[in-house]
Amino acid sequence: MARNAKIQSPFGVDEWGAGYFAIGARGHLQVRPGGKHPPADLVVVVRRAMEAGLAPPLLVRFPQILESQLERLYACFDAAMREFDYPRAYRSIYPLKVNPLRPVVQSLVRAGRENAFGLEVGSKPEFAIALAQTLPPGSWICVNGFKDPPLLRLATAMAGGETRIVVVVERRDEIPMIIAESRLQGRAPTLGLRCRLYHRGSGRWEASGGETAKFGLGSAELLYAVDQLRREGLLSQLQVLHFHIGSQITSVRRIKDAVKEAARIYAKLRHRGVPLTTLNVGGGLGIDYDGSGTPSDSSVNYSMQEYANNVVYTVQEVCAEEEVPQPDLVSESGRALTAYHALLITNCESRESDVPIDYLPSNEDDLEEEEDEEPPAELLEMEEIARGITIKNFREYYHDAVVTRRDILTLFDLGYLSLKKKARAEQHFFEVCRQALAFAQQTGFASDEFRALEKTFRTKYVTNFSVFRSVPDAWAIEQLFPVLPIHHLHEVPTDRGILVDLTCDSDGVIDSFVDVRDVKEVLELHGIRDGQPYLLAICLLGAYQDIIGDHHNLFGRPAEVAVRSTGAGLEVEPLSRGESLDAIATLAGYAPDALHRAFREGLDALGSEIQTSEALRRYDELWKGHAYLETDRRQLGRVD
Repeated sequence: MARNAKIQSPFGVDEWGAGYFAIGARGHLQVRPGGKHPPADLVVVVRRAMEAGLAPPLLVRFPQILESQLERLYACFDAAMREFDYPRAYRSIYPLKVNPLRPVVQSLVRAGRENAFGLEVGSKPEFAIALAQTLPPGSWICVNGFKDPPLLRLATAMAGGETRIVVVVERRDEIPMIIAESRLQGRAPTLGLRCRLYHRGSGRWEASGGETAKFGLGSAELLYAVDQLRREGLLSQLQVLHFHIGSQITSVRRIKDAVKEAARIYAKLRHRGVPLTTLNVGGGLGIDYDGSGTPSDSSVNYSMQEYANNVVYTVQEVCAEEEVPQPDLVSESGRALTAYHALLITNCESRESDVPIDYLPSNEDDLEEEEDEEPPAELLEMEEIARGITIKNFREYYHDAVVTRRDILTLFDLGYLSLKKKARAEQHFFEVCRQALAFAQQTGFASDEFRALEKTFRTKYVTNFSVFRSVPDAWAIEQLFPVLPIHHLHEVPTDRGILVDLTCDSDGVIDSFVDVRDVKEVLELHGIRDGQPYLLAICLLGAYQDIIGDHHNLFGRPAEVAVRSTGAGLEVEPLSRGESLDAIATLAGYAPDALHRAFREGLDALGSEIQTSEALRRYDELWKGHAYLETDRRQLGRVD
């Protein structure tokens, strides 16, 4: 019996949605940007995008969520500082590596608090982009990562400007380069030291912290850096201590341990006369992808407020013990700011099953065997098993069917069985499997073999997107992302499936799904109805996915829109029609004009002027489209 959608929904929206996602009264997925903004119905968003000439796959951005998350982060640190009577300031610095795309960066820059915002860069291209932004007064640009003389030359030249340039020393050999540039230009940027901590983060990126981390200075190297800068008269520029123990830290205990160690290093350096004013606690603030609230790889066991409380309280406690002034605090939270703001809406093109279809050729069309040929005993036995399986004997009969099938395959391998009889045996075998699985679910019986059997009956939903382009972390590190339909959410799902993408790669699938208690190997779906679209959303794609996606099979970026919710309704702004075939061909090293020319020259072999003209027209038509499957707009117009 159907219950209230919020109770019966298998998609966990209330758990992982952080208040930004909800199921509306019509069963549509809604996005609530925060504050007093009305919810955005994603079905309406698709319709508006179609009116602008765009179609799924469609990347949808909500800039207001970026603004809301940044406001939340400031509010959490403000609250923590009030609660623990912390006398210094907090600054949020956004790391461009998380998502450097212009709509994202500009939204965060606009929302940044005056004298309390900044950008973090880890390469020369990122530095060039950051320097060209109109940052709030008093903002910082933190320069991390590997550095060379040209980068340090520019950073030094920018010293003393309205935007403070903070060069964070990651390696010992950067010290001589910084000294050389300061001598040459007669000035120096603000300097920071990145310390390599003993404590590490938790989760998938745990290895990026600890004593063997790729970046950072050990205790002896910190002392060396301080002495070298003091000798050169640059110690007054050394104002920031920085650390980073990994992305998506799942356990709050790991955060507290790392902050405590870093605060102790800060205090000891202050005792040595180093004029540090700021402790940068780096990134790592995680989000709850699966809604479980646990330290699993796709979740966190703390809230944003708990994160801020632990940072502020721990630093306050250590500084009191060491009797040193408290530092200003900086965090480089990127994932927590951006992940919620973007999602991909895509359409399911078809559904397929590994279970054989119920089809056998007629005897008139079958030249492989005689009509009166006696079926082998094994085939008759499989038919008998299929007829006789019940809820009382399903385990025994399933095992008998497995053995009998093996015998039938042996007969086929030896040439004693026709293809038609093999197909008939497979149909009976899968009928046994289907019934056995149903009985197992009905009785609550669970075993490894029946869990494996359930995988066999997963329906493959052929979906109009590329995993490698839009959800690369799902393939590369098995990151979980919430996936659910954007409509029919008030109905009970009747199907169990996985998503297969358009690439010619068996890894192009999403076959693990979020769940509060476990990782699901199937997604509850409603089936594809004739003549009607079935649209899915893959959520929380705003961090990293935009920039690390690749062009496998030459699938490019999908179409993009930005959605703002106002009192007057939804504003759906097209950002991109998707990556053109010209751009994709150029990326692969081809000149589009040369390809067109070569195609035209190759058509001479057809010999027919009409055929040649038609082929040219179709070739040009192909280039005007995009890489993904063209969707019938009339069908999309019927989305309910």
